[in-house]
Amino acid sequence: MIPHLFLTIFAAASLTNVFPQIAPNELYSFGGSNTLSAQIQQGAPADIYASANTKLPQALYAAGLVEKPVVFTRNELIVIVPKSNPAHIRTVYDLAKPGVKLDVAAAGVPVGDYTRTVLHNLGLDSALSNVVSQETDVRDVLAKVALGEADAGFVYTTDARTVKGKVATIGIRWSAQPLVQYAIAVVRSSTHLQAARQFVKYLLTKPAQKKLLAAGFQTLK
Repeated sequence: MIPHLFLTIFAAASLTNVFPQIAPNELYSFGGSNTLSAQIQQGAPADIYASANTKLPQALYAAGLVEKPVVFTRNELIVIVPKSNPAHIRTVYDLAKPGVKLDVAAAGVPVGDYTRTVLHNLGLDSALSNVVSQETDVRDVLAKVALGEADAGFVYTTDARTVKGKVATIGIRWSAQPLVQYAIAVVRSSTHLQAARQFVKYLLTKPAQKKLLAAGFQTLK
């Protein structure tokens, strides 16, 4: 059972839909994982930190601010375009064409770093010259492309599923995908340490993992 102490959970924006399905009675603050990490470093009151990468939680752990992080799920990147696809983007390689308006998350935001890894793996670093906006989290990229304010953007596959009918998707080959792992950790300054630890354990159980899978996240295997 999940404790009902209204834990304050700082979580990556890509978890906005699924976490309340797993634990509806907690208090959530969703945003860019790097922004949330900075807030914890500045003393913001939180019980749990869930990041869209492992690097940020590990840095907090090294600083003594959180307990040892635990990887609890995985994800993949995908390219989204507005449903009308005004730039006629058919493959990821079209993102480098002149005039394409590309929206990405900023460097330092996990999805922004993953995006740059994908482009580099595909030999498409030149596409970064088409970037018209750099966002603070993945949901901002999602919103701008869905609204037609950009011709394309990189998001997680799970985010694309939340706006079905508003965007079309273009896959990225497996060999170009970075390892997208989500890690969660208990914040040491929490006043509900036992309950927070129970939450982390619960995320690894079959019921919680089933809801992550249903939302498009991947198993740890």
